[in-house]
Amino acid sequence: MAVSEIKAGVVLNYAILGLNALTGLLYTPYMLRMLGQNEYGIYSLAASVIAYLSLLDFGFGNAIVRYTSKYRAEGKTEEQYKLFGTFTIVYAVLGLIAFVVGLSLYYNVDNLFDRTMSSAELDETRIIMLLMIVNIAISFPLGIYGGIITAYERFVFVRVVGIIRILVQTAVMVGILYLGYKAVAMVVVQTLIGIIALLVNLVYCRSKLRVRLNFKGFNWSLIKEISAYSFWIFLNIIMDRIYWSTGQFVLGATVSTVAVSVYAVAITFQGIYMSYSTSIASVLLPRFTQLEVGNICSKETSNLFIRTGRLQFIILSLITSGFIVFGKNFIRLWAGEGYAESYYITLLFFASLIIPLIQNTGITILQARNHLRFRSLVYIVIAAVTLLAQILLAPRYGGIGCAWAIAGALILGQGLIMNIYYYRKEALDIPEFWKQILKMSFVPMLFAAFGYLLFEKVEIKSWMELGMYISGYLILYMPLFWSFSLNNYEKDLLRVPMNRLRTALRR
Repeated sequence: MAVSEIKAGVVLNYAILGLNALTGLLYTPYMLRMLGQNEYGIYSLAASVIAYLSLLDFGFGNAIVRYTSKYRAEGKTEEQYKLFGTFTIVYAVLGLIAFVVGLSLYYNVDNLFDRTMSSAELDETRIIMLLMIVNIAISFPLGIYGGIITAYERFVFVRVVGIIRILVQTAVMVGILYLGYKAVAMVVVQTLIGIIALLVNLVYCRSKLRVRLNFKGFNWSLIKEISAYSFWIFLNIIMDRIYWSTGQFVLGATVSTVAVSVYAVAITFQGIYMSYSTSIASVLLPRFTQLEVGNICSKETSNLFIRTGRLQFIILSLITSGFIVFGKNFIRLWAGEGYAESYYITLLFFASLIIPLIQNTGITILQARNHLRFRSLVYIVIAAVTLLAQILLAPRYGGIGCAWAIAGALILGQGLIMNIYYYRKEALDIPEFWKQILKMSFVPMLFAAFGYLLFEKVEIKSWMELGMYISGYLILYMPLFWSFSLNNYEKDLLRVPMNRLRTALRR
């Protein structure tokens, strides 16, 4: 059951990613044109500021998954219910705190952005922020149920709800933009649909998983234990916010909403890029936790780390090489002429992210072992340096300056330092990992280099023309990558279902 759920969860994750990519291709450029750069910049800026309220989670969401998986592996049912009751109270309090902190941001919009915004833009920013504050305050106490479903490894349900949410939200958004509504209406729709999805999780936990909440005797010792674990995750959440939200805030305060809009387009691609890797790691925390509880040997963990990294590299190397070749023309057709700089910002993100993303199961292993301390300390120091660098570089170099600050930190911290740590302290076979990845890299690097030189000065004028070039690229790329980069296990992942499909069709 669990293994099939994991496989189905990964498959459905990629279905969601494909659906997100498709809706992004069709919906996002429509939204950009209907809103305009200034309006989109306001929307993105407000979202980046309010995203800091998610820090009040303090990493407890991940802890719920880990400790629920731990108690399930140990057969401790009543302890699970006490855990759920305790954290329902905790999250209700955090939701209230988020609302109060959010209101303080709401009342200080003028102080933060009056240098770069008009009075009308400030008023709209306040309204959007207030709606987002209400959304995140409600989401805190209801968010526990998503973690419970994940810990129970019911990945199919979570992903199906995700697919329905994407389809419904995109359809409604297109409709309201067509009717002339702007960013405020978009936030209202996102809030309502998000809350409905959380309520669906609640009903599923109560009716299907038979989850109960035990509020008797608030478990302070459990909170203390989990807080020690969650603290290091919390530091990582701070780091992520500094990386991916601070740039928009700094640009909004020192440059303009147009600069925020250009940078936000690159952040959109960065989010999609990261999700193609984290979709695999997101379903593995329960499995790694069970391996650790069962004292399974480190070699098995190391092999799973390498195998997962290779699978992630298959996807990310294709995306990276293709974006290097076609990204400039794609962004021009997709977003418009005013977003040319987004290509170079996105390239910096992709180039610096590929190492940590193909190794992000390392984070999951550290979570399962409760070994997050070193990673968190390294990342928080580097994130602080990144923040300072963005503040210094943004006024002069704009979004490119912010991107260089982030790229340097990622390469140093997540590339160099963490590989040394994984090898020396966690007994992961890093030399073998990179030996295999380098063997897989020849074809993507060859295609990226020659493709960039070939298309650097070419201006592709239509989607049909771009589609033809990309199709030709894939026709050449895929057979060579199959022959020179994939091992038998990876080939079987495609061959086995294809053979089953052929057999079914013959019947």
